[in-house]
Order: sequence, then C-alpha cells, then structure tokens
Amino acid sequence: MMVLTAASIAILVVMAMALIRALWGPTVYDRILAVNVFGTKTVLLLAVIGFLYGRPEFLDIAIVYALINFISVMGVLRFFHSDKKTMVKDSSE
Repeated sequence: MMVLTAASIAILVVMAMALIRALWGPTVYDRILAVNVFGTKTVLLLAVIGFLYGRPEFLDIAIVYALINFISVMGVLRFFHSDKKTMVKDSSE
C-alpha cells in the first residue's frame, strides 16, 4: 500500500513537470507532446487510484480518457500540420 502511494506521488510530480513544459514549451510540438504525456500520466494515475481504493470501474474511466486523449492529440496535430501547409502555400504566391 505504501509503494502505491509513493507511485501516486511520483506520478503527480511527473504530471506537474509535464504541465510546466506544456505552459512554457519552446515550440508548439513540445507543448503538444507535454499535453499528451500529461494525459497518459492521468490514465496511469486513475488506474493506480482505482487499485488503491478497490474500485475497478476507474479502469473504464481511464480507458475512455485515454481514447479521448489520443483523438484530441491527433486532431490538434492535424490542425497544426494543415495550418503549416496553408502558410507555406500563401507565402509562395
């Protein structure tokens, strides 16, 4: 039980570091990656907390959150990728 509590605290520290990187990242892609790391660690934290409290339904929530995280990151990456193509096309004219 003590090990899982320590793991939860370590996950929270990593989440805080990812959040800092997301706010002050040097590029857009660094920020997107940091948000993705934050979402992945949130899924892991939900699974650990669900195990600590004996609530297996937390795993369902974690899986749904992982799916939402994946879809949203892919959407944001596609948006920035298409935006970059548009900017290149406009500058060549």
